Amino acid sequence: MKCHVCGSKLHAITTELPFKANETTIVIMKNLPLYQCESCSEYLLDDPVLKRVEEIIQNVDIAAELEVIKYAA
Repeated sequence: MKCHVCGSKLHAITTELPFKANETTIVIMKNLPLYQCESCSEYLLDDPVLKRVEEIIQNVDIAAELEVIKYAA
């Protein structure tokens, strides 16, 4: 798979990424599978992974300022 920004090769990795659930809540997703560019560090999430992330974020306690959640498919 090629990077849509620079054209270099993408590698499958797992990492942590922050997501903004609403104006006051940030969710850090741990062990998130994605593809990252070896040159420019741009990343790409597969559609099923992104859909699952959206489902997880919808169920977050919005009263919290920060949630750390382990990704599970």
